[in-house]
Amino acid sequence: MTNLRQATFATLSFQQVHAALLARQEIALLDVREEAPFAEAHPLFAANLPLGRIELEAYARIPRRDTVIVVYDDGEGLAGPAAQRLLQLGYSAVHQLDGGLQGWRDAGGEIFRDVNAPSKAFGELVESQRHTPSLSAPEVKALLDADADVVLLDARRFDEYNTMSIPGSVSVPGAELVLRVRALAPRPETRVIVNCAGRTRSIIGSQSLINAGIPNPVSALRNGTIGWTLAGQQLEHGKTQRFAERPTDPAGSGHHLQAARSSRQVADRARVGRAGLAALAQWNDETGRTTYRFDVRTPEEYAAGHLPGFSSAPGGQLVQETDHAAPVRGARIVLADDDGVRANMTASWLAQMGWEVYVLDGLQPAHFSESGHPAQVLPPAPPHEPVAPQQLAHWLQDGPGTVLLDFTSSANYVKQHIPGARFALRSQLAQVLQQTPGAERYVLTCGSSLLAGYAAGDVQRLSSKPVFVLKGGTAAWIAAGLPLEPGETALASPRIDRYRRPYEGTDNPVAAMQAYLDWEYGLVAQLAADGSHGFFVI
Repeated sequence: MTNLRQATFATLSFQQVHAALLARQEIALLDVREEAPFAEAHPLFAANLPLGRIELEAYARIPRRDTVIVVYDDGEGLAGPAAQRLLQLGYSAVHQLDGGLQGWRDAGGEIFRDVNAPSKAFGELVESQRHTPSLSAPEVKALLDADADVVLLDARRFDEYNTMSIPGSVSVPGAELVLRVRALAPRPETRVIVNCAGRTRSIIGSQSLINAGIPNPVSALRNGTIGWTLAGQQLEHGKTQRFAERPTDPAGSGHHLQAARSSRQVADRARVGRAGLAALAQWNDETGRTTYRFDVRTPEEYAAGHLPGFSSAPGGQLVQETDHAAPVRGARIVLADDDGVRANMTASWLAQMGWEVYVLDGLQPAHFSESGHPAQVLPPAPPHEPVAPQQLAHWLQDGPGTVLLDFTSSANYVKQHIPGARFALRSQLAQVLQQTPGAERYVLTCGSSLLAGYAAGDVQRLSSKPVFVLKGGTAAWIAAGLPLEPGETALASPRIDRYRRPYEGTDNPVAAMQAYLDWEYGLVAQLAADGSHGFFVI
């Protein structure tokens, strides 16, 4: 194993990273802080990969071990350990960003906020250049109140729609819009209104329908559910109205054929590449390029049958979250579906966002031969001692000597956790252990104890006390019928593992929602100042 204590890492400057982005060379610029500080400030094409989750995510998100990787933090001391961890996992071209985030600032690099900044900035660019039609929340409500001939399509994930939705809307996630719209609005006079929570997915969804040439008038709901709320209008909660799964087209309807033909035309305009299985096999054997392979259909369709080696990435979310799904900028992306619509429409947007993207042609039902979800390829965890839930329960009852650390997400912890468990971030483990001077033993858990297993090695290096991992994690504790408690009962680390999005949930402050919209409006100017994006709009 590599001697990590003696490992040193070359640095790359802002100018070198910027030049690689402009040249479309493969590079992964990784912000290794937690998501909340990442969302406060980062370069446009930085991807968030927190130090504490590197073992869980690196192999899937950065599949080629000799990818040029540049890690940074903002003075927290995380970049060095992250680089060492990546080296230990077999990555051979790991660098640190010269001066970290402050070095990027000092060199004149543009700083972006929020998550999924490339996609959101691109959406604003699309609207500014194509003047995507939109209606305000009061205008849409007036149409609904008048029982006008409109259909309202929610382009977010179904769980977001279920949390809060515009009254009367139907869940049709982004990549499904062109495939489903003719069945949902068969009369060409029917106005189609597309919404999301803020702006991006409604702009991209509406423009997808316009690009595909549907005959209906199309508008985005300006500012989405945020705009609806800021207008003082009420949202619905718990709605479950979804598009019907695609049946065989009724005789003579031609909905699917129309959608496939128009989607291919849009993809051709965007200069999307075409590929067959033979080309894919060659790319899979390449050692010098990264090829991401995504199935852009619904998760349910993917689980029922998909191509071997492809990951599930529903197309609308892939366009929204490309920085997460494909953190290696300059990589090749290959998309697959079984209808000729969703992959072409998704690819058309990725191509405009500067990606080398191909749609896989010539697929037959037999090619979708794998079912379920593939097991993660993960590095081995360090050796650790397991403890059964019942034994842990006895230890906790015996007194305060047993310190239970829970490495699940803070949202899961607050929802429910083992009584007495302390929420802990692996990236702040030294500070967490300083809070427990009287510990006689440490027990680590998370939902499944997968992350806890990796954290065990860290605790063993930092403490002389015995370290155990709860066998089966908190899920096993729950299965054993043992008690749970909710709330922020013992936060050994701050809840910075996830950025609270102003467009999520039902209790967002008005000021935060308005500030988010104001930020989105300024993204086109930021793109111009950054100069590395390579976007174009058809």
